[in-house]
Amino acid sequence: MRFNKIRINHCILHQDSHLMHNTLMRTTVNLDNEIYELAVLRARGQDITLGAAIGEFIREAMQARQQRKLSPNLKRLPNGLLVFKKRKDGRVITNEMVKAALEEDD
Repeated sequence: MRFNKIRINHCILHQDSHLMHNTLMRTTVNLDNEIYELAVLRARGQDITLGAAIGEFIREAMQARQQRKLSPNLKRLPNGLLVFKKRKDGRVITNEMVKAALEEDD
């Protein structure tokens, strides 16, 4: 399988009360030919850079992942972590219960 190497420029801005950095960084990534061709087509079709087209693909994938339907027993915390919702009966599984169950398996 052949890969296409591309370089993506991105800018890092940091502002402090006394300092400001504006650094241009280069990143090299290897892409499958199929992905590279899709990105090139999008870039040409929308008159944007190749890096911007790849960025759009990544953002779209992240949004699609966040919009997937969750099980009714799960909820997503603000930091993105999936956790079980509280049970209606109020029963909570404690660390001690987990340790006891693990000991039973041994």
